Amino acid sequence: MSTANNGFIAKAAKSLSEIEPNELKATLVSTLFVFILMASYYILRPVRDAMASDWTDSEVSFLWNINFFVSAGIVALYGFAVSRTRLRNVIPAMYGFFALSFIAFYFGVSLVADRVLIDKAFYLWVSVFALFHVSVFWTFMADTFNKEQAKRLFAIIGAGASAGALVGPAIPALFAGVLGTDTLMLVASSSLLLVIPLVFYMYHLKATELGNSDLSADTSKAVIGGNWWQGFQSFVTNPYLLGIAVFILLYVFIGSFVYFEQKNLLADFSRAERTQILGSVDWLVNLVTFGMAFFLTGRIVGKLGMAAALALMPFLVGAGLLILAFAPMLTVLLALQVFRRGGNYGLTRPAREMLYTKVTQEERFKAKPVVDIVVYRGGDAVSGTLFAFLTDGVGLGLAAVAVVGSAIAAVWGSTGIWLGKKFDLVKNTGDEA
Repeated sequence: MSTANNGFIAKAAKSLSEIEPNELKATLVSTLFVFILMASYYILRPVRDAMASDWTDSEVSFLWNINFFVSAGIVALYGFAVSRTRLRNVIPAMYGFFALSFIAFYFGVSLVADRVLIDKAFYLWVSVFALFHVSVFWTFMADTFNKEQAKRLFAIIGAGASAGALVGPAIPALFAGVLGTDTLMLVASSSLLLVIPLVFYMYHLKATELGNSDLSADTSKAVIGGNWWQGFQSFVTNPYLLGIAVFILLYVFIGSFVYFEQKNLLADFSRAERTQILGSVDWLVNLVTFGMAFFLTGRIVGKLGMAAALALMPFLVGAGLLILAFAPMLTVLLALQVFRRGGNYGLTRPAREMLYTKVTQEERFKAKPVVDIVVYRGGDAVSGTLFAFLTDGVGLGLAAVAVVGSAIAAVWGSTGIWLGKKFDLVKNTGDEA
């Protein structure tokens, strides 16, 4: 591409989204990176969720409890790897490992006699991957861009996630009936391997065009060191990280309630039909997300501040749950799901990831996975058990559960306001809360 064309693209990008010329390559590569990640995941997600409708609420709740312990173990192993291995190698090795694991599931289906057993193992493993792959990606982003760049660029990079999540679910929605759900595992794992060379290119751009090599030590030689449990220790001793954890927990509670009701309302459909419906819902979610992330999020953060960016969707979701309480039907639930998830991915999630630009590098790599994964899955375990108790035990219906969810959403929004104010008070990247 000619220099003139490069200059034109850089100027257009800056006028539309405030990307500086020296940030253009890194932003585009990061966007492609997360596009591939999310496309791979969203090929797997409908396959996983379609399995859940064959099981009772109690069975799914039990799997979520197991997932908490599996996730905690994986995070501990990741903390050990970060403490002992060069950072340059940790992230690509992690993505390569997950890609190979899904290839193993593809071949394992034909080798294991009890299909229910391998389905539940796959359900657990995709659930681990669902949080791990995106947590590590945003850790990498927070370690690559400084705080000022993050406020302008993270929403645009998040739009790449939305674009990938638009393409990903279209594949099972269109081809699940033809290819079969097992083949989709192989498609997703193959595409996941494509992100590995992008990681190394981003290391190069960080030190050259972005000029952010001072954010951390040279990743080609650096080992963070310390103990594998340092992330768990930082989590419980840093009020700022605890605040992020509470924010995530409340989000999880809302999501769990909606997820279980969705699962129950889809039980009358076949597995292939569920996969197609869920793939279509994912497509709509990410269409909404793409528009919000590219055109609204950066402007909301810049003009209204981080507190508004974090609190807006929780309060709107709370209002949506009250509507659901008065009209408890599948179409309303699916519309709320599209709105809730689209707003989270388009606004709340990028804003939440900006919070990590103000913590230390060790906290990014060790404590962030604890908050993003262990706390999240702990929330799954508690909320799943609570939902099973309210429905299978007490016998509450969708309307009553929606009222409970609206109250939780109000607390969730209030927590977002507190976190946003803490973030706005910090001036220098890496300062402690």
